[in-house]
Amino acid sequence: MAPRANWKGFLRLSLVTCPVALFPATSDTEKVSFNQINRKTGHRIKYAKVDADTGEEVASEDIIKGYKVDTDTYIEVTKDELDDLALESTHTIEIDEFVPKAQIESRYLIRPYYLVPDGKVGHDAFAVIRETIRSMNKVAIGRIVLTNREHIVALEPLGKGLMGTLLRYPYEVRSEKEYFDDIQDVKVTKDMLDLAKHIVEQKSASFEPDKFEDHYETALIDLINKKRAGIRPTAKAAPKTGGNVINLMDALKRSLANERQAPPPEAKTKGKKSKKRAEGQREMLLPISGKRAAKEDAKSETKAPAAKKPARSSVRTRKAG
Repeated sequence: MAPRANWKGFLRLSLVTCPVALFPATSDTEKVSFNQINRKTGHRIKYAKVDADTGEEVASEDIIKGYKVDTDTYIEVTKDELDDLALESTHTIEIDEFVPKAQIESRYLIRPYYLVPDGKVGHDAFAVIRETIRSMNKVAIGRIVLTNREHIVALEPLGKGLMGTLLRYPYEVRSEKEYFDDIQDVKVTKDMLDLAKHIVEQKSASFEPDKFEDHYETALIDLINKKRAGIRPTAKAAPKTGGNVINLMDALKRSLANERQAPPPEAKTKGKKSKKRAEGQREMLLPISGKRAAKEDAKSETKAPAAKKPARSSVRTRKAG
């Protein structure tokens, strides 16, 4: 099933315009997610929107937005009033300027999107805009309205399409000074810096996202599969810390010695396939289709010793009706 566009409209560079669609470049749907359930009944928790004073549930059509100006005073704003703001960027991404990519600080980046031509028309205009940005070796800055808010978007070529990254406004970025002012000025000696550089050289590698594994997600899937099979998870010992290092120079020397003995980063992952498949971590979860499948899953799991009884399963199944 093809992904659904988050936004559709037009991309415009001066008088050159083309219809485009915006798609999210990232996804969290493959991650394991939980529902809140009642411990006593196993039923899912349901949230209701209620009036803070009367305690009565309020229908969706009776809920509007309000800006709080005092304890019990709100300025009401309706959906029609918000729609009437009629920002041009609601339907059009207007390219305002081109800037060097290096000038965009990483703390201003929010999330990436993919921008593609919408429909059969407009591919020529889209290509002109894309290749113009590519040839200038710069990033195009425009505006777009998503979830009723206008965002700054930075556009850059990515293959045959464009990647648009939402940017934060200056008022959304905190100044680093209020956090960094108390950091002490420490003079780093050349010997310490040289040792640290050697450690970095030993750990240097190419950036390959495919070799990264979400260890927490993998452990979470393993936990769920074991509990479904009635296997009691064993508590793990707390991870060892580095200890209290008093001599920084000695710590650097020992670190360098350890890194020299370890295989290089490329060798650690060479020929090793990540447990995470392209389709997502969810495929590692055991399939389930009723009680029969759950029993078959339990049989296929690693069997516990005969002398021990399996722990009580934490899986709750609601009865039909």
